[in-house]
Amino acid sequence: MEPIQLEPTTTTPRVIIDPVNNKFEISGESRPENTSKFFTPIVNWFSEYKSVLYYQKNSLGSSKKLSIDFKLDYFNSTSAKFILDIFFQLEKIKSEGYEAEVVWHYDNRDTDMKESGEEFSKLAPGVPVRFVGF
Repeated sequence: MEPIQLEPTTTTPRVIIDPVNNKFEISGESRPENTSKFFTPIVNWFSEYKSVLYYQKNSLGSSKKLSIDFKLDYFNSTSAKFILDIFFQLEKIKSEGYEAEVVWHYDNRDTDMKESGEEFSKLAPGVPVRFVGF
């Protein structure tokens, strides 16, 4: 699968989806003008990635752990829906026997961002979430 690398703008986050180097990160601010257009390819990528994990596991004997870092400073409510969709995709990957987790980074002073991560975790309980304050 082709990686996705999007540089941040004033309204969109940096996105690194690089299966070769096993680096998955969404960071910065997320308030795109057309949230669906921005996030749908990302959500679809994770949906299709299950076949890569299947191939790795069955051809190579094991698959890499999928760990995505969320390092968001801000996201709007429409972005939240797509972030949750990513959580749901990871939950599906996990339910099919592959290793997957979310690492939710937040500023220790930003209790709202930590609580948002906790809420996503409750809505998608099948994917482990590790919280990292800084």
